[in-house]
Amino acid sequence: MLVLSRKADESIMIGEQIEVVVLGMEGDVVKLGIRAPKHVDIYRKELYVAIQASNREAVQGQPAIEQLAGLLIKQRNEENIEKK
Repeated sequence: MLVLSRKADESIMIGEQIEVVVLGMEGDVVKLGIRAPKHVDIYRKELYVAIQASNREAVQGQPAIEQLAGLLIKQRNEENIEKK
């Protein structure tokens, strides 16, 4: 981890396109501003972690949906055979 000291109105650059600016301090809270291209997603970490967990849950549920679809197709095929 890189640790930097910055004062209000000072900034750091991440790559060539992302700038993090220290806007000020209020008690023990640091206010940051982030300048980045619109295509760069920026999330608070707690929200990012929640999104990742939700995505993992969705992926884990996918095989169950595929199994259900397979069972429905099998049932339809069996019904079609019985009708003949």
